[in-house]
Amino acid sequence: MVLKSEIEISYKQQQASLAKKNVSEYREKLPQVALSESFIVIITGIRRCGKSTLMQQLIKSVNDKLCAFLNFEDPRIYGFDNADFVKLDEIIGLENKYYFFDEIQNVENWEVFVRNLHDREKVICVTGSNASLLSRELGTKLTGRSVQIELLPFSYTEYCSFKKLQHNADSYKLYINEGGFPSFVKVGNKEILQQLFRDIIYRDIIVRHGVRNEKTLISIALYLISNAGKEFSYTNIKNIFSVGSVNSVVDYVSWFEDSYLMFTLPRFSWSLKSVAINHKKIYVIDTGFGDANSLSFSADAGRMFENAVYLQLRRKYKEMYYFREKGECDFVVKEQDKITLAVQVCMEVNTENMAREVNGLIEALQFFNLETGYIITINQEDELIKEGKKVLLIPAWKWTLEMNRA
Repeated sequence: MVLKSEIEISYKQQQASLAKKNVSEYREKLPQVALSESFIVIITGIRRCGKSTLMQQLIKSVNDKLCAFLNFEDPRIYGFDNADFVKLDEIIGLENKYYFFDEIQNVENWEVFVRNLHDREKVICVTGSNASLLSRELGTKLTGRSVQIELLPFSYTEYCSFKKLQHNADSYKLYINEGGFPSFVKVGNKEILQQLFRDIIYRDIIVRHGVRNEKTLISIALYLISNAGKEFSYTNIKNIFSVGSVNSVVDYVSWFEDSYLMFTLPRFSWSLKSVAINHKKIYVIDTGFGDANSLSFSADAGRMFENAVYLQLRRKYKEMYYFREKGECDFVVKEQDKITLAVQVCMEVNTENMAREVNGLIEALQFFNLETGYIITINQEDELIKEGKKVLLIPAWKWTLEMNRA
């Protein structure tokens, strides 16, 4: 519980600070966010990826005088609980139409207050850094009342826009090396990304879940980051790090995903049971983040490249898998119970790897009855026909631009 006077000081100072801010980092998600009385907009994503900036851009797009804004990570209101929303409501007043709340998942049962605002026909936008907490609340008291938008660090095109770079293979290589966290792209200090890792591990996982064996959890997180783009098994991790049970490892990985540190990619199967038990692949939230927190991640340029392609696909598609039968295809996309896209990733196709890359893609195309597949490269462009299927080699930078236009 926090004193009303302390909440008022924080609220008024945040409002004044917001009014002076000049937000210039354009985000591609901005046109997709439609503020409305009908739905609560919930922006989710890892810490420091730009959620607050996106929210501030939304605030600037409406009448500032009608907007209430509060960031719940302000240390002056540490301990804010559900009962304090009554005080906040009194401070804000009844005339406001728009409500913007940053990192609201820090307050238990926040959805009760937000639902009350929604019932009063207010326009509401909130952000949060924990996917699981938010999804549980969306599935209970806010069912049918919300629209969720996932924000990742800068995409390649946002990165180029921010750094005023041309779209080409050289700028894409820079993007892979630096990644897209805005605060890092501005100054290039890897300590920013290393501190971000520590903040998420301790604040969003260890403290929130009461983890006792901190060293083991951190070691597993770093191990997975170092092995981005590779398959992993919960049992193998249990054995490597002498964890008490497989269930504990499952919990750790789910907490990493909830905090957006990394994502798992399942192997495709029509059987849900097989999807659940087959080995998964792991991908990190950002290539620059992976580089800053692991020595072996940056040593394998191919896996960094594959990770960047995964993130671009995730920006557009909700359901993805890797495919393996005799050969392997890096990514297949599922839309409305049907696989619609097959993508292979290879920095440079040559005589040594062509058979493996092309055959794996062709097998996926035949399996899913698709006519065309893609091999994403650094700077190669070509068209191949094999067994009646078309294989398009396309540079990642050009493919990204085409995805944005589609």
